[in-house]
Amino acid sequence: MLSQRARYALRALVYLAGRPADGPASIAEIAEGAAAPRKFLEAILLELKRGRLLVSTRGRFGGYALARPAAETSFADVIRALDGPLALAPCASRTAYRPCETCPTVEDCPIRPALVKARDAVAAVLEGWTLEAASRSPAALESL
Repeated sequence: MLSQRARYALRALVYLAGRPADGPASIAEIAEGAAAPRKFLEAILLELKRGRLLVSTRGRFGGYALARPAAETSFADVIRALDGPLALAPCASRTAYRPCETCPTVEDCPIRPALVKARDAVAAVLEGWTLEAASRSPAALESL
């Protein structure tokens, strides 16, 4: 399930992707544009900066901007930065694989093939949906 942090992050980044590139946006502007609580969003934006999805500028006219073009940032990138791997179990993850503690062996697990297929399907959608694509579709922002 998508966390509320990831929802707010996606809304904030889609907002940034859709605004004119006339410098960084303040936290207040992003919070209003993403319909997100400012205090909660501050922590999320810092985490996205640490994850190299945002850059920040200090000072009176400072704020946040996308670290790379919106067409190069997928929803999967954002979700992984905040919530971790897309897989439902660690044995099905491509980015953070580890065997499950309860399975005797990965090869004999009857559940793992379904989890891998689910992970692949989710990843295909989320990796194919970029901030740029979402910023062009007003309905996309409302659905987050």
